[in-house]
Amino acid sequence: MPVETNTDMSIKSELVTVVIPIFNEEDGITQLKEKLQHLQNLLEQDFEVELVFVDDGSRDRTVERLREQFVSHPAVSIVEHGINQGVGAAFRSGFAKARGSFVCTIDADCSYSPEGLLALLHALQATGKDIAVASPYHPEGGVEGVPMWRLALSRACSALYRQLSPLKLYTYTSIFRAYRAAVIQSVTFKADGFVSASEILIAAGRQGFTVTEVPMVLRSRTVGKSKMKVLRTIVSHLEMLSGFVVPARSSKEHRAAQMMEISQEK
Repeated sequence: MPVETNTDMSIKSELVTVVIPIFNEEDGITQLKEKLQHLQNLLEQDFEVELVFVDDGSRDRTVERLREQFVSHPAVSIVEHGINQGVGAAFRSGFAKARGSFVCTIDADCSYSPEGLLALLHALQATGKDIAVASPYHPEGGVEGVPMWRLALSRACSALYRQLSPLKLYTYTSIFRAYRAAVIQSVTFKADGFVSASEILIAAGRQGFTVTEVPMVLRSRTVGKSKMKVLRTIVSHLEMLSGFVVPARSSKEHRAAQMMEISQEK
């Protein structure tokens, strides 16, 4: 069972929960605190903010550093997995803890600017949509300094999802997002790894939730290194993508069989 520490928090009608999955980010906690403080300053005019850190089995001093840096923050929870389970599992733990009417997920490596989260929230309010996604692959978005292997994997996956899935977006793999609470309360997803980001969008689309993309610049992390297991992530994406192809093929084969039966009856 996850171990939780938290301070007492009152619930406001426009409370924003920011869920931050984190794993072995000891060296980046100071930078993360600065970014989150800037984010809170941006949001506090319109929203109340709570932070939910989900430590996914860090083996360094990440949790200790979080407690040191955020001890004075009025609304912080730290959920500890104990063992590494993956970013999707961290989302589930964070969503279960979230109390806001808006729930946001951000990268602990600060690859998107804090201003971006405010833009996502404003996009939800302006459009009435249910999910706002940071979209570096949108024609008006951009990428700066990201390793070529990560960029190639992410672009290829998003392109395949756009071709095969019923939800037509430019970016499916970004976890920098804002959700209305109804989404995270009703959408279920099974993946534990990075593919969970795509699975959540597809599952939400199938349930009728709407998505808006906000063009944004994705930048390379400046501290630490990526925790993505590349081969495992590729296999997971291919397995999910196959789900769009096999059912469609089976449906066509079923219709062909029905037509054959009808012609034989005649």
